[in-house]
Amino acid sequence: MAGAVDWAVAQRVATRVAGREPFSESYHYDSLGPDFTEATTRAEELVAAETGLVSLAGPARARVTDRAGWVSANVASFQRLLRPIIDKLGDRIEGNPLSPLAKKFAGVEVGMMLGWMSTRVLGQYDLLIIEEENPLEQDIVYYVGPNVLALEKQFAFPPREFRLWLALHEVTHRAQFTGVEWMRPHFLGLVEQTLDAVDPDPKRFAEALARAAASMRSGENPLADGGIMALVASDEQRQVLDQVSGLMSLLEGHGDVTMDRAGAGLVPSADRFARVLRQRRQNASGLAKLLQQLIGLEAKLNQYAQGEAFIEQVEAAGGPALLARAWESPAHLPTLVEIRQPSAWIQRMAPALAV
Repeated sequence: MAGAVDWAVAQRVATRVAGREPFSESYHYDSLGPDFTEATTRAEELVAAETGLVSLAGPARARVTDRAGWVSANVASFQRLLRPIIDKLGDRIEGNPLSPLAKKFAGVEVGMMLGWMSTRVLGQYDLLIIEEENPLEQDIVYYVGPNVLALEKQFAFPPREFRLWLALHEVTHRAQFTGVEWMRPHFLGLVEQTLDAVDPDPKRFAEALARAAASMRSGENPLADGGIMALVASDEQRQVLDQVSGLMSLLEGHGDVTMDRAGAGLVPSADRFARVLRQRRQNASGLAKLLQQLIGLEAKLNQYAQGEAFIEQVEAAGGPALLARAWESPAHLPTLVEIRQPSAWIQRMAPALAV
């Protein structure tokens, strides 16, 4: 089945939106590969020492790429991730004389989103391993070279410090997904549950837009909790999305906390790096702000803060040993409600320590 998205169009549009990369021709570019290889190896050692999480998949592999390379990797990931939805949409539009146009339009939309994201992302851990596919193209820690160099130049960041700091965050995510044996299949299982429940009925989308309009009239932001996916989700999907949000809040908060602790003394400029990137995220306006909301990026930014606050309260109640209970089984993961009310999780995991 051809599917509901023209992925070739998506890749072409994304590459065009990504724009010219002046720093890809900089003489500094050649330093990125060796630096990130070294930083990623060092980060693994530091993260393991701080968290006790050691990857069961072997050493991390760093790859410096340009924006077009990042787009290509994410088009492949999107194709894998969205197969359930694409198959359902394909069943509905195959045979429709407008289907080729619809596929191209969908490709343009996906391409515009990925193209914009490619100008912002600095690093990414690709966790969508599928065993029957080429293992050399999976389980990779990506760094988008031109974007890294642009920030280093704009804000006079010390390159080796900044690169280690980025590596610490991405390697922590890899340790979470490959150092906790059940984490990857559990996460992908939640994603599959969400996508399997998708009903591509245009009526549902229209109803979701009506609900969004009502929310906006009451002063609420209908995109605040997860972007367009949360907006159009069914009740069944929302339950799973809440599980995903709780998990991602834990992982993102843990990533930031670990990055700070593991890099203590080695990254003196860490506070400045964090402050600049936080301002960069918050200063988006206009179309960029809307796009961040649509794709759920603003919800992701909330996850950092909520996750860090959760970890702070849990460790205040029971130290790292109590937090470590979250890695014991999927049943021990905090729900979204517990992320926002840590005392509920503390009560569930260690009743005597409830605050």
